[in-house]
Amino acid sequence: MKDPLQLLLQAANLPKHNLPATSRYFAVETTQMQGLDDQPVIYLKRRFVPPPEQYSSHQQHIVMYGERLDNITAKYLSDPEQFWQVADANAAMQPEELTELSNRALRIPHAFGVYGL
Repeated sequence: MKDPLQLLLQAANLPKHNLPATSRYFAVETTQMQGLDDQPVIYLKRRFVPPPEQYSSHQQHIVMYGERLDNITAKYLSDPEQFWQVADANAAMQPEELTELSNRALRIPHAFGVYGL
């Protein structure tokens, strides 16, 4: 028998997590498995990074020596915690690699550039 709360959430089409809409994991579905004590363990499915071409870029930023990605993101997207969008738009698995070299051109996506695709 299914948990009545889960049935209610499914019927209301509400997310099964409490992540903010700005999180890189917001659109990721949840799933569950049985834990050691037979209690369900709910977790997020794997997030696949979209190809950079799926982001609509509106400008470019040339990295200067000593710049930090959170500051660059705050400048263009008005939120330093959205650094992951710049990393995704530039196919970077390690965000810190984006600012390691001066004069690197970064694609700056529109905020929330992949939602709705």
